[in-house]
Amino acid sequence: MEGGQGIAALPDTEYPADPYPGVAPGFSFLHVDALTHELRPDDGCRGGWRVGAAAIDDLLDVPLAGRVPVLAYGSNSCPSKITWLREHLGLPGPVVALRVTVHGVAAVWAAGLRVRDDARPATLAVTSGDSPPPRADPPPRGRKASLLSPGDSNDAFLPRDGDPETHHVWLATPEQVAVLDRCEGRGNRYDLARLHAATVHDEQGVRLDPVLGYWPALRRPGEEPRTDRSPLLVDGAPVRVRDVAQAAARDLEGTPGPVPDDAAEVVDGCPDPRAWPDRVFVYGTLQPGASAWWRLAPAARGSAPAVGTGQVYDTGRGYPALVAGPGTARGHVVTLADPARDLPALDAYEGPDYRRERVVVYREANAADRASDGSATASSTAPSPVSEPVIAWAWVWDTAPPATWPTVTGSWSDA
Repeated sequence: MEGGQGIAALPDTEYPADPYPGVAPGFSFLHVDALTHELRPDDGCRGGWRVGAAAIDDLLDVPLAGRVPVLAYGSNSCPSKITWLREHLGLPGPVVALRVTVHGVAAVWAAGLRVRDDARPATLAVTSGDSPPPRADPPPRGRKASLLSPGDSNDAFLPRDGDPETHHVWLATPEQVAVLDRCEGRGNRYDLARLHAATVHDEQGVRLDPVLGYWPALRRPGEEPRTDRSPLLVDGAPVRVRDVAQAAARDLEGTPGPVPDDAAEVVDGCPDPRAWPDRVFVYGTLQPGASAWWRLAPAARGSAPAVGTGQVYDTGRGYPALVAGPGTARGHVVTLADPARDLPALDAYEGPDYRRERVVVYREANAADRASDGSATASSTAPSPVSEPVIAWAWVWDTAPPATWPTVTGSWSDA
């Protein structure tokens, strides 16, 4: 397996784990067999990413559609730590990690030390300031990304929202989440939670939130509050991991800080990959006003015109087919009340010729929002400015389209 464009597969020795939190790659990566391979975005291949010429889903035991997003803000971005998880905790399968920029929360030093080596671990704190801009560009891609930025001011403890951090988001299988739970002490030191305070963009500027993350564990009824994974306050403020190295962080003195209740929502049990994202991109019979809208309407919380990448074909069978690759596909984004509950029936309706995967779509910002009953219509047929890109589920044609199928320009309709 090649490492990607210009970067060969790199061994773990390039990314030492000590001192904590270790060294992370400066790019999105696939980690397997103690080697780190660079990931590149590609809308035309299975899963939307590739390693060299290979589609990411062709290299995985579990495709990206069967994985959930987990923010790695400490050592879990370090390939050597990933190998440690394999050797000591039985972490299964390849690890997919997307490089992201994060607003709203910051990786800060925790109030307590790790028992096994007295290192001070990272935790999360909510940042202050104004709302983040709609798109955040990450620092340039590179072979390595230091979690301690030279030249950062050590007295700027808590960043403003306009000062994003760079981390990785694992696209993790449920089995991998179970291993992370053991490593992080889920339910004891940390809780697995949806990070509602975090705004997360991948290196293409695609918005991924809400993502999961390990959040300081809250007090349990009848138990004494645990504060060793709360943010450490020094002179009243948290200390960012990227500002102070481990050797100095270990000797910091301060007090445990508060953990806000409304910044994250604790998740019970194993997270379901179908629950992320909570929206679907429909371009055919499931669109508002189309012949099968009645199947989707009861599950919908709202919808809006949207565009995605790819080419829509008329199959001649009364429904269209979206083929991944270049082109523009027009349709609607529909937000679901309960995607884990509703997607199986929609999968059955779409049938075996389609595969459901996450795609990048843009909501048309100036088009009129449609009510969930499909009664509202767009105010103009002219191209509309579009919003920032987001992730949505879509049913993509699973094979090459026949040469006899005509392409669809504009919006497909069976009216």
